[in-house]
Amino acid sequence: MKKISIITAALLSVSAYSFAQDVNKLISKDDVARIIKTLSADDMQGRATFTPGIEKAATFIEGEYKKAGLKPMAGNTGYRQNFTMVRSTPVSLSVSINGKAIVADSAFASGTDSFKWASDKDVQVVTVGADKNFRTEYRAASQSGKKTLLLIDPKFKDLFSRVKSYLGAGSTNFKGTVKQPLVFVLGKFDNTASFDVNCDIKNEELPLFNVAGILPGKTKPNEYVVFSGHYDHLGIIKPDKPGVTDSIANGADDDASGTTAVLSLAKYYKKLNNNARTLIFVAFTAEEIGEYGSQYFAKQIDADKVVAMFNIEMIGKASKFGTNSAFITGFERSDFGKILQKNLKGTAFKFYPDPYPDQNLFYRSDNASLAEVGVPAHTISTDQIDIDKLYHTVSDEFSSLDVNNITSAIRAIALSSRTIVSGQDTPTRVPKKTE
Repeated sequence: MKKISIITAALLSVSAYSFAQDVNKLISKDDVARIIKTLSADDMQGRATFTPGIEKAATFIEGEYKKAGLKPMAGNTGYRQNFTMVRSTPVSLSVSINGKAIVADSAFASGTDSFKWASDKDVQVVTVGADKNFRTEYRAASQSGKKTLLLIDPKFKDLFSRVKSYLGAGSTNFKGTVKQPLVFVLGKFDNTASFDVNCDIKNEELPLFNVAGILPGKTKPNEYVVFSGHYDHLGIIKPDKPGVTDSIANGADDDASGTTAVLSLAKYYKKLNNNARTLIFVAFTAEEIGEYGSQYFAKQIDADKVVAMFNIEMIGKASKFGTNSAFITGFERSDFGKILQKNLKGTAFKFYPDPYPDQNLFYRSDNASLAEVGVPAHTISTDQIDIDKLYHTVSDEFSSLDVNNITSAIRAIALSSRTIVSGQDTPTRVPKKTE
């Protein structure tokens, strides 16, 4: 038995080495750098939804799909998966607290319809004091389904300005969706005896598009493996530091790095040309404003046919576990991560469970839309989200990235996905969100 074990281990090691040699040739560091540089260049203007920048990014991705030899998804004439959404933009807002008018720069609102409040009893007032967590309070308010007035301590001025730069400029929803309004006010208030809010909102229907291509499966064409990342970002925002004139949020790590992985993996698997299952490569739009691209995608595909989803989000720098490592969100929810780890035996790369459970990352990226209906849909990342000072700032540029880290992560995903792509392994389903 011992001899057999030694021989088996040796064969596994040789096999892993062979695959690693293959992936190193087929996934080029130079090509990885070229793609990220293009997507995160200033002329993409930060790839904000509904802007010329995202149109330019989509056109570039389409060109890469075409060169790789991908086919459009069924029902699409090209690589774009077109849909529309309603953008609700506040055109005027006046707020007073305890009879005192709030200056325009210290208030903003979001919602789907115009509204007026006059100390209404059904409006919840949330005070985000200096001792509170701004993100936690904001997330709770937005998910409560209640009309909410948030009073934000000046300590959070920078976060307030950052949220205002994209949320205050308008919210986006599927047609027919009604969301209760949120009003944000920056300042200190000892009490809130009364409040008056008057907000006029303009609604307009606008086009969006995911960019998707497929490699049909050779022997299991009705079983799908999805590789995804989002190609949108924040666009033009307020500079994050005094004296900084740059206002383009280039989104090099978030998520040009993940989109680059999707394109690189598409080319890799097309060159191998041996995928048993159908592979779907999709660059999602509108992740930053509500994961709307992946939500639409989830409605267009039969979730029961999707055996796994590799969502790739921010792999631009080394993880907290060091180089040659990444983490997988929702690791404990299926055996997806264990399969990937098994396929990396004999290599230097390792996958780890998500080290940031308090950040709720499993439901904060594009994997969530399919995970909610039971698909083993997980996000792979290396970002140290708890200390990443470049996240959602104008400083998230190509120069801040480690291309070696990105390339090794893409190669590891290629190696670790091979038994799922070949039909040898099928991850267990994720418990549905309602279960």
